[in-house]
Amino acid sequence: MKVQPPRAGLLPPTSFALLLALLSTPSAPSLLFVASIEREIMQYWARRLEQEIDGVMRIFGGVQQLRKIYDDNKSLFEVKENVPRKLVEKVAGDIESLLAKKVRALKRLANAAEKFQKAHHWQDNIREEDIEYYDSKADTEYDDPDGEEIEREKSNSLKLEFTDDDNFKTKVNYSYAAVQIPTDIYKGSTVILNELNWTQALEDVFIENRKEDPSLLWQVFGSATGVTRYYPATPWRAPNKIDLYDVRRRPWYIQGASSPKDMVIIVDVSGSVSGLTLKLMKTSVYEMLDTLSDDDYVNVASFNEKAKPVSCFKHLVQANIRNKKVFKEDVQGMVAKGTTDYKAGFEYAFDQLQNSNITRANCNKMIMMFTDGGEDRVQDVFEKYNWPNKTVRVFTFSVGQHNYDVTPLQWMACANKGYYFEIPSIGAIRINTQEYLDVLGRPMVLAGNRAKQVQWTNVYQDALGLGLVVTGTLPVFNLTEDSSDRKNQLILGVMGIDVALNDIKRLTPRYNVLAAGALSPCLALPLFLQIINFREPVTLDFLDAELEDENKEEVSKAGAASGTQQYIDEVFRTYTWAPIKSTNYSLGLVLPPYSTYYIQANLSDQILQVKLSCATEDFEYLLPNSFESEGHVFIAPREYCKDLDLSDNNTEFLENFIALMEKVTPDSKQCDNFLLHNLILDTGITQQLVDQVWKDQDLNTYSLLAVFAATDGGITRVFPNKAADDWEEEPEPFNASFYRRSLDNKGYIFKPPYRDAGYRGLDLENNTIGILVSTAVELSIGGKTLKPAVVGVKLDLEAWAEKFKVLASNRTDRDQLGTRRVRLDDTALLPQDLICVLIDDGGFLVLSNQEDHWYQVGKFFSEVDANLMSALYNNSFYDRVTLPMPTPCPCPPVAGGQCPRVPSVSPFLGVSAAPCTSLFQQFLYSLTYSSWFQTEEVVGDGMEARETSCIMKQTQYYFSTVNATYNAIIDCGNCSRLFHAQRLANTNLLFVVADKPICSQCESVKLLQAEVRAPPRDPNQCELVDRPRYRKGPHICFDYNATVRGAGGLGWAGPGRGGGILWGGRAMGGFPEGAPLGKSGQWVPLSREWSHGRIPGEP
Repeated sequence: MKVQPPRAGLLPPTSFALLLALLSTPSAPSLLFVASIEREIMQYWARRLEQEIDGVMRIFGGVQQLRKIYDDNKSLFEVKENVPRKLVEKVAGDIESLLAKKVRALKRLANAAEKFQKAHHWQDNIREEDIEYYDSKADTEYDDPDGEEIEREKSNSLKLEFTDDDNFKTKVNYSYAAVQIPTDIYKGSTVILNELNWTQALEDVFIENRKEDPSLLWQVFGSATGVTRYYPATPWRAPNKIDLYDVRRRPWYIQGASSPKDMVIIVDVSGSVSGLTLKLMKTSVYEMLDTLSDDDYVNVASFNEKAKPVSCFKHLVQANIRNKKVFKEDVQGMVAKGTTDYKAGFEYAFDQLQNSNITRANCNKMIMMFTDGGEDRVQDVFEKYNWPNKTVRVFTFSVGQHNYDVTPLQWMACANKGYYFEIPSIGAIRINTQEYLDVLGRPMVLAGNRAKQVQWTNVYQDALGLGLVVTGTLPVFNLTEDSSDRKNQLILGVMGIDVALNDIKRLTPRYNVLAAGALSPCLALPLFLQIINFREPVTLDFLDAELEDENKEEVSKAGAASGTQQYIDEVFRTYTWAPIKSTNYSLGLVLPPYSTYYIQANLSDQILQVKLSCATEDFEYLLPNSFESEGHVFIAPREYCKDLDLSDNNTEFLENFIALMEKVTPDSKQCDNFLLHNLILDTGITQQLVDQVWKDQDLNTYSLLAVFAATDGGITRVFPNKAADDWEEEPEPFNASFYRRSLDNKGYIFKPPYRDAGYRGLDLENNTIGILVSTAVELSIGGKTLKPAVVGVKLDLEAWAEKFKVLASNRTDRDQLGTRRVRLDDTALLPQDLICVLIDDGGFLVLSNQEDHWYQVGKFFSEVDANLMSALYNNSFYDRVTLPMPTPCPCPPVAGGQCPRVPSVSPFLGVSAAPCTSLFQQFLYSLTYSSWFQTEEVVGDGMEARETSCIMKQTQYYFSTVNATYNAIIDCGNCSRLFHAQRLANTNLLFVVADKPICSQCESVKLLQAEVRAPPRDPNQCELVDRPRYRKGPHICFDYNATVRGAGGLGWAGPGRGGGILWGGRAMGGFPEGAPLGKSGQWVPLSREWSHGRIPGEP
């Protein structure tokens, strides 16, 4: 299909019936004059539409009257200024103080843990019945993947009673802590029982911390043995399948247990690696990637005779979710062939780590090699790249069951400050791919207090149902010494304290910053943001959430357009940011120009005279018995007072609110005076609008279903009362799209009811469909401009569709065109084969002269007329952008997994408390992440059982810069169509007149707007990593200490954890020599799947 403008003197095979009628008259004008008439007629119709819309809004909208009402009540409020720098600095200081309180509790716990462990005496003969604790999984029901009931283990767990707690959103017991032990660890082992024994003393510290700070949430100790002790006690939340939770793989533990890492993983794919061994290697790499956090950088390569990257990444890339997903997918494509050349693999890895022209962690450097065995020690490579300083650690993994000599692998690891591990079966993978963290923790332990750095995590979903949280972490060190007074070198674990994002959100000046639609400050957590309900945090970089430009890159290093789910708006925003001291967080504020000022009600004098005050009268207008005369009032569900009971039912919420006001005054300390006073003010102001404007008008005269006003103060008044039955907008104005869009756009904003492609319509005789038209009320008080309210009308679709037929015609008027009068009768003007439509800036149908279109109002226009919508797009009336959406998509069944839910982030950034607007609002409210937000896939019992990512994307359309009248031909041979399109002034509408298609041969590509499943990865992923994001990481690196034992010695770990790493025949980890060993010198297993291994001798 081709679209082209008509050429002078030449008409298309089919044209407007209007022109055909003109040409058929005896005195037909010239073709050029006809084209001129056609354009002017279209412009005339457009002017009539513009005038009608403006007239209705002037009469019923009440913009001018509302301005006067505000002016008449100036004595009841002040206009305050939002000073962005002061706002950000104050909130940053408040957040800093909040986190500082948690840090004090965290340090108290870490110091106590080190003291308790140092005083603990190891017990070889300890038994389960000797330990008293609450096993959080004792009463948890688990479903077997095969559908069979899993036999419950015998447990000596304490039997506790729990009570509901609003702070934790679950049942808790404040008298005890709970214990969680990973499924693949034997809780009856000597190591675990000793761990339970000494950590029991932490309960008293947990309780004391809570007494000092009742706002504390989860206090957690994650042990290096895998034991988690958390307070207060609550039953473990059972997953749908096997419980794979291991605290050592949680992001907060990983971040607290070691300094950032640069890691290169090399995988042997020679011909001897095949079948089960290759599958074990793929899964091992998969699990190794899960031990990395956003502070780390990684690359993965395979090698045989040559080495090559497994993915499109040519250098180290940040170990964020989207990059790790690429690695995991591409690792599955590795094929075994050729011969083994360790030299090729190691040279590639060292070259990667020596590349200084890229962004990387610049701290711990390591190479992880997975192989089935070989004879070459590649000493020359190590001499060339790593000796004598040994700045790169080498960890080797012997994978699979075979009889190869593993001595070269052991030597390579120990000669380069690393360790050697065996992975004979799938059960050994998870344990042995995380053991290296103990090694990286040794320099931290030896650094002592210098390494006691509190770190705050990215946002993630709490495993116990608390919602979105950040966690403060502090490493806990083993302070024991051996007989030679040598310090222990192992980390005991990580202490963590959660802070709910809602607690941080409460510190933001939400509604004075939100005034007139601005969004409250955003907490850019390491300039990253998170999405909920994933096994690990999913991070969003600030620049991923904004349309990129150089200025925003500077914002990112130092510290647009906005839309709703169907619309994109071009807006202006001011960015202000400040660091939150003692953290790696930054606080950002995004402010639109109309939010520079806001209204603060000043009603104290009236409120002191409760019985006589106008405030009391205003409260009466909130009562349902006043709705019939004053219109229905929706009150925004805000936290006006601490004791106010929230309810999803607005009438019930109003009743709760009035009942509370009868008990307390609006100046009560338990109430937010700013919110409450502004609510009272806006209640009175909107009621005056009813009395002065709405009551005197007959809505039926102009086919209106309702008139309405919404305010920053939280009032939405809909008149008449019966119209509230069909009111579907959010009671919180800042969450309502008509409100936000009216603030961000000039003129009248039309909003049809959204209909998806599958909508088949209702019986219009029995169901009234309305179209919202709204506009912002702009005030100028003392030279200060602000927008405190939005007013509008609700059009009756059927009646206005008939009116539209008249307005887009010449039925009642004659128009002077040049020096000639043109008289067109009705049949010549609007024949049945002529389509007239109004389409909004998102491409959705608003009105049509075709009755069969009426039930399609609110649909994307391509669903109504694909041929015409394509022509409008091709002629640059619309541009588009594709945005991933926060909607769960229907995934096909996947072995061992379900489609992960991808929820809206509005609980975190909900528009009423949402951080940054512009595409932050669009990308976080409607979520923009083309493979940016991805789920982590889960490995269960089998290597093939994984969840798959499932993200929906949506293409959104918006007006381009074209703002002129335009005629064009949709060239399709004998089926060609002529159309005319013109923007209506002061609205978000496009007026289009076109030939009705006379045949179906004119094929065109149907433009899609509905959500569709996104591709598994961003097609631009490889290019994105060449523009790495700035990331503020830890300012101190602990990657080396000269006294670390093992530099040049021999280290080896078997498939199970024995309470520490075996070192040259000694068990390091705070236990006596031989404690983790059985009588035969074998590992005492903690894992249910393990294999015996021997302790290698010294080289």
